[in-house]
Amino acid sequence: MGDYFQNSIDHIMAEINRIELRLHLNMMTMRVGSGPDNSDKFKGLYVSEKEIESIFETNRQTAGQSQTGKLDYQNLTKSLTQLEKEISLKKEESLRHGIVLRLDVLKSLFQFSTFDVETLLLCLMPEIDLKYQQLYAYLQDDVTQKNPTVNLVFDLLCNSVSETLKARSSFSSRAPMIKNRFIRLHENYPSLHTPLLSKSLQIDERIVHYLLEIDEIDSRLITIVKLIKPELKLSEMILPDEINNLIASLIAQPDQIPLCHLHGDNGVGKKSTAEAICLELGIPMLYVNINRVTLKETEIETSVPLILREGMLQNAAIYLDGYDALFADGNDHKLSGDYLLTELKKYPQWIFVASNKEWRPKGTWQDRPFVSIKLPAPSYSQRQKLWQKFWDKNIILEEDVDFDVFASKYRLTGGQIHNVAINARNMARIHERGHETVTADDLSSFCRNESREVLHDMARKVVPKYRWHDIILPSDLFEQLNEIYSYIKYYYKVYSDWGFEKKLSLGKGLNALFSGPSGTGKTMAAEIIAHELQLDLYKIDLSTVVSKYIGETEKNLSLIFNEGQASNAILFFDEADAIFGKRSEVKDAHDRYANIETAYLLQKMDEYDGMVILATNLRKNIDEAFSRRMHFTLEFPVPDEPDRKRIWRNIFPPEAPLDKDVDFDFLARQFQITGGNIKNVALGAAFLAAQNGHEIKMKNILRAIKREYQKIGKLCTADEFADYLELVK
Repeated sequence: MGDYFQNSIDHIMAEINRIELRLHLNMMTMRVGSGPDNSDKFKGLYVSEKEIESIFETNRQTAGQSQTGKLDYQNLTKSLTQLEKEISLKKEESLRHGIVLRLDVLKSLFQFSTFDVETLLLCLMPEIDLKYQQLYAYLQDDVTQKNPTVNLVFDLLCNSVSETLKARSSFSSRAPMIKNRFIRLHENYPSLHTPLLSKSLQIDERIVHYLLEIDEIDSRLITIVKLIKPELKLSEMILPDEINNLIASLIAQPDQIPLCHLHGDNGVGKKSTAEAICLELGIPMLYVNINRVTLKETEIETSVPLILREGMLQNAAIYLDGYDALFADGNDHKLSGDYLLTELKKYPQWIFVASNKEWRPKGTWQDRPFVSIKLPAPSYSQRQKLWQKFWDKNIILEEDVDFDVFASKYRLTGGQIHNVAINARNMARIHERGHETVTADDLSSFCRNESREVLHDMARKVVPKYRWHDIILPSDLFEQLNEIYSYIKYYYKVYSDWGFEKKLSLGKGLNALFSGPSGTGKTMAAEIIAHELQLDLYKIDLSTVVSKYIGETEKNLSLIFNEGQASNAILFFDEADAIFGKRSEVKDAHDRYANIETAYLLQKMDEYDGMVILATNLRKNIDEAFSRRMHFTLEFPVPDEPDRKRIWRNIFPPEAPLDKDVDFDFLARQFQITGGNIKNVALGAAFLAAQNGHEIKMKNILRAIKREYQKIGKLCTADEFADYLELVK
């Protein structure tokens, strides 16, 4: 074998040989009854002397025999002493050769006593060779008792009553072997009280694997944890300088092992940051998904020791993901969280606690420092770098793809940008578009999917259908819409590259007010902007936002703006004067509270980095405080005659069978209605024509106009229909 142990298994086998010698010596001093006769009538119901002698055959050869041919007690004792000395010397030599002996690692790591180690070996032996089950059954005079009992362990390892009484503490619930689930105590008759001495011992399978150098995660933790071998370097991380400096300071203090709380939105790099720190420390990281841990009070006390034990066996930092779920208001898991915190305090490696929201443990952590690191969403310049970092250079981009524009439009986290890059690469390879080309529309679609949050029941997602050519407006108004588009497209170029961000603390988003009568194109304009910018558009249902209960309106508004921010969405408040209206003179508590709601809304608009569009039929109804915060104010007028003619011509699809005698000049001149009304009329006329089985004729359009007038409460006059009056009678 050489002068040192080549590996842990060599060491384990030597220790087992040593224990076997001790067992043999113990056997020689025991008073064993005469036992059954030599007949085989009870074979299988007992362990014979002959079977036991065969177990110790190796010892007979090692120790030699006396002149009488029997194994000599003195020779056996000498062999044991010699083996103990040999093991001790080989262990020292193994350490000098850098050989890690796992049994000694466990003793040091879990603070086992010598008694604990010997007990562990006694329980391990039947896992190595089943002959030891026969031996234990013989020693306990019970053929069914094939694992050692506590009483047998005491008999074999304790030399006095006082030693036995002291050794009982090794089997208490907080003792290292029991607390860390190395040994399980089994009751032979669970329905009855079983004295400690009668309980049998079984070593945990994960510990058997560890000692035999089988490095597999505990099978009970497969769905909960994942061992990560770090590859990401801190130098590759795109983090603010102050965070890099803090991390460097922590790593430079090896005697300080912190509980490190990493918090921030999904995808900001919490896990990557922890992984990079572990690479610097030269240790793996055990990732734990808190949401998959059974959080019932009785069951978490089983899973947590297994998780912490696995981390210690792997010499890994522990990363607890989704930790704030344990302490969220209204859940039933706070006791479980408190228990986990208590167990974490003495963990000997780094602990990373990851959550979306900031969190701080109650009380003091005297055993280790607590460090909280907020990982912010990446800035525009950081997003530019992230796009370049994650993009597969083998994927060809169409010429209209500009990563700077995507970094400006979509406030994605690093994780989200990485997902977009992966999805784009996979799509290009599947479709095999010539040279794996990716378009701007492809990327925009992936960006929207990544940033998309469900904006609650108070908001409805609008799928934009209109394009620039669909809307007919006065030229100045059309130009203002283009300016809004450019404002968002070049937002970060102006704020970040040109330094305007340093001049403003709030109000960095874009707020626009669209005012004008119903049907003049306010919603259509919002859809066009959303489509051109490739951003999601959410229309806010104000009837569900405003509440008569104190505090509910603010809560609803906060939810809308927070989710809108996360989803990079345009928020469209239609009929906004319902909540953005003028503040009233305070005459009672209701007025005071209504004004508080308005002030809160102003605050949320100032904080919002995205785009907010307020739409109202009457601009004068909007509070001046809101008007002052508008970057753009667009007045949508009722279209004049030339614009109405363009709308009439544009509203009918090319596929629609339109009669050539339809008089668009007459329709534009005679009926002063909005584009929304014209759209309703065109659709109504189409259904009338389909019903009658012919083309869309002038009479269908005029009848539809009559119905539209009736719907909006406007009186039809003979002068308006002029020469076509007969068609609507």
